[in-house]
Amino acid sequence: MKKKKKERKERFLQENYSLTWKYIKESKNSILFVILIFALGFSIASYYQPPEIVELIMEIIEKLLEETAGLNLWQMIIYILNNNLRSSFFAMVLGVFLGIFPVFTALFNGYILGFVTEKSVQVGGLSVLWRLAPHGIFEFPAIILALALGARLGFFWTAVKKKKEFLKRIDGSLRVFLFVILPLLIIAAIIEGVLIAVVG
Repeated sequence: MKKKKKERKERFLQENYSLTWKYIKESKNSILFVILIFALGFSIASYYQPPEIVELIMEIIEKLLEETAGLNLWQMIIYILNNNLRSSFFAMVLGVFLGIFPVFTALFNGYILGFVTEKSVQVGGLSVLWRLAPHGIFEFPAIILALALGARLGFFWTAVKKKKEFLKRIDGSLRVFLFVILPLLIIAAIIEGVLIAVVG
């Protein structure tokens, strides 16, 4: 009995991971598109910093600092995971509206990362990039995947059989979220939480 349960579990995981990677491969154009949009936002931050946007970014940073002040290691990990899960999930599912939300999110997040990176380098020099890199090793691919799936979801209407394609993309997106994005964000939250605790 235990052997059969184990075999069913292994077969379940194999089948789902196979379908997951297949859908990711099918979404490669969307992934590349989102990376380019993210890179565009990142590059814009180096030469276009209007006071209104700078003020908004500073407000976001201050809010994060206030919400995380006094948190212990596990509270920090849970906070980071919850924040990333919500933003990733909504970026993905809200893509159904013509893919507008994930594209805008990719542009804005790229801008924020570019802005923070530039300011960090100005203060701590290029060496600061090595300290920032571990924070995004797992988080960045997860966020990009979620945004790309959201963007792809928004273009289901271009298919001949719209309803069938919509259900296929919803199914594929949720599977990728469960089997790839969620594990990546869990690992990212643990790494980031530990790094913040050590630095702090």
